Amino acid sequence: MLRVARAALFAMVPAELVLAVLLVSGVPLPHPVVVAVEVGVLAVLVLEAAAGYRLFRAERRAGADRRAALRGAWERLVPEQVRRIVGFDSKGMVSLALWVARRRHGVPPGAVAVSYSRAQTSTMLMFLFAMVVELVGVEIVLRALGVPAGLRAVVFVIDAYTILAVLAVVAACITRPHVVSTDGVRIRYGAFFDLHVPRELIAEVRHVRSYDESGMVKVDGDRLTVAVASQTNLVIELTEPVTAVRPFGRRAQVRTIRFFADDAAPAVNALRPRHEPAPGTVGDG
Repeated sequence: MLRVARAALFAMVPAELVLAVLLVSGVPLPHPVVVAVEVGVLAVLVLEAAAGYRLFRAERRAGADRRAALRGAWERLVPEQVRRIVGFDSKGMVSLALWVARRRHGVPPGAVAVSYSRAQTSTMLMFLFAMVVELVGVEIVLRALGVPAGLRAVVFVIDAYTILAVLAVVAACITRPHVVSTDGVRIRYGAFFDLHVPRELIAEVRHVRSYDESGMVKVDGDRLTVAVASQTNLVIELTEPVTAVRPFGRRAQVRTIRFFADDAAPAVNALRPRHEPAPGTVGDG
């Protein structure tokens, strides 16, 4: 039943989106087709509710409280990749609110916040400006071509949401810095990646610049790279592996972590194991 519910959910979403686009675009559709699609959507929702309730009851019988049972049912019903995408959106919206309020996420008192967004923010804001210009230009062209208002509204909503998503990425990288605390270091990339490394596992910290990194979060053997604008400038060597969860849920055991900080020298001093004296200078390797 769980597999059927998942398959039905994946089939329902695109079908409903296509129907909505056609309707708001003014495309005439036979009434039986509309009714059949809506009945199908209702049937899928009933199936999802039934599958979710069965999973919830199973969690409750296993001894979970209501909140834990709901969480367990959600995690079993919805694939991890979908849950993580939903999480990216929700964290991005929260980050926008934090950005407006000039607050940061996950930086406790006494901890050192290590920013990493400066190298990419200006580029992303220029890209954002180009997207706004494109939105206006597309609207002018569609009006000139006499495109129905409903279809123009669909295009506008899609473009506006894309702009909002890019703005949320910028906000998340600004409001969710790396964090160095007495417990360890929290290495992040916006809403997409979050890894906590206990301080006692840090064997060595180095300042080593690299300008040709590929990808945002990449694992090669036991080496993890979290790059910003194709750059890294900090390397942490661990005494034993930690589990890194990549943006879409894949896990890897890593012992070397390369990442980026806007100001590397203070980050090195804050990250250096306490038994190891900080050097007088920190040079590029």
